[in-house]
Amino acid sequence: MTATYTFDVFSSLDGFGSASGGDWGGYWGKQGPELLDHRLALYSEEQRMVFGANTYRLFAQMLASSTEESEVRDPWVARMVAQPAIIVSNTLEEPLDWPSQNGSDAIFQGAADFDLELIESQTLDGNIQELTYRPTLHV
Repeated sequence: MTATYTFDVFSSLDGFGSASGGDWGGYWGKQGPELLDHRLALYSEEQRMVFGANTYRLFAQMLASSTEESEVRDPWVARMVAQPAIIVSNTLEEPLDWPSQNGSDAIFQGAADFDLELIESQTLDGNIQELTYRPTLHV
């Protein structure tokens, strides 16, 4: 059986996933209908979500502190949360509240050196660039 893993990252051009503070900040205020529709379409097929402990903790905290009216509860988030999830961790203890990222660390800090081949790009809402890369280990 073949599996495809997709690494989905919202980051600024300098490689950071969010500003510090209590706000989610996931879109940096740049979301629009094209991005939100695109995100919703990405979760139209059944898939399994895989989270590390820190991402899971932050995401669960973000959902728990949000309201139904907040941008955190966009329809694509609800669809993503409805997917089955695997949490890879040796530090979390049950019960885990899934369903019920806000990091300030560099996204690729400590990762192996790899090359990226750009295979697709598109602009959403006139100000968000989606880039799809295929990674290969740098030798």
